[in-house]
Amino acid sequence: MASAARVILAPDKFKGSLAAPEVAAALAAGLRRSAPDAQIRQVPVADGGDGTVEAFVAAGWTRVELTAPGPTGAPRRTIYARHGTTAVVELAAVVGLAGLPAGRPDPLGASTFGLGVVLAHAIERGATDIVLGLGGSASTDGGAGMLQALGVRVLDARGRELPPGGARLTRAARLDRSGLHPDVAGTTFTLACDVDNPLLGPTGAAAVYAPQKGAGPADVGVLESALATWARLVGPEFARLPGAGAAGGTGFGALAVLGARVRSGIEVVLELLDFPALLATAALVVTGEGSLDRQSLHGKAPVGVCAAARKADVPVVVVAGRTLLAVDEIEAAGFADCYALADLEPDPERSMAEAGALLERIGARIAAEWLG
Repeated sequence: MASAARVILAPDKFKGSLAAPEVAAALAAGLRRSAPDAQIRQVPVADGGDGTVEAFVAAGWTRVELTAPGPTGAPRRTIYARHGTTAVVELAAVVGLAGLPAGRPDPLGASTFGLGVVLAHAIERGATDIVLGLGGSASTDGGAGMLQALGVRVLDARGRELPPGGARLTRAARLDRSGLHPDVAGTTFTLACDVDNPLLGPTGAAAVYAPQKGAGPADVGVLESALATWARLVGPEFARLPGAGAAGGTGFGALAVLGARVRSGIEVVLELLDFPALLATAALVVTGEGSLDRQSLHGKAPVGVCAAARKADVPVVVVAGRTLLAVDEIEAAGFADCYALADLEPDPERSMAEAGALLERIGARIAAEWLG
């Protein structure tokens, strides 16, 4: 390859260390050091979870800031991205685990109400196409809080409105949709999601994900019962759909009431970033994430980037903080090579703390080996 080759840097975040734009910037600095004439395009990506909005902001979308209730109701500053009539909203940015006060889990009481506040904000400012990134939720409320913030009333047997919170759905007896935000009908909702769990059962929202949010065995039983009641009220046929169990069942609420459709998170992100057009003149793509493992092979950002690049016949190398995949697995996924920070700094804590400098070194190595 010539030294003026066009390189696309499309990494995801290195969780707990660097955001995706920071990863791309560090790699770019290293590449320029060894190949100063290289044409570098930084396109940080995400798969719908935390960091999705920042990826679009880095791509030039408008950053919209507002205050909305966090997962336990405490107000917090949050953001979404906007371009024309399209908005990208990230559940994790408003009602995710990071929004728990002092990090204390509230598996039975946490809700998605704040997410509905953000959706209403986007709709009322002209968004007619909303991409909702699901992942990292702190609640298991089936999306009930989100819908309540959009005007749906969840009533008990006496006709009293239930406050937000997953466990409270055990008392739900009726759903009043008459107050649903009028502009929802004219809005298209796409769920950017990388899980296919249904709402209920052994692979459902409560059984699989609630323990990660602080729920003990008894709590899981309560939440499963609450979601079963919720499903009967809202639409049991939607509970079985792949993705209904995403983000504590938020996928279910969006599918059943908002008419949403589920798509691969990374595919949606790459489409909105016009990634296929960028590949037309690319000679190399560099992607990556903090940990490259078997979970990465199931819908995570680097594999999605690799699939898109291979369609355009552009080679892809992957950079990771650590890799738990064998060489043949990396090759089978389509990557031409793999670079790990752990090979330069085996101590995990130091590797995370010094990720920026290590990524620069790897960027320089990639330039020497691929752009020479």
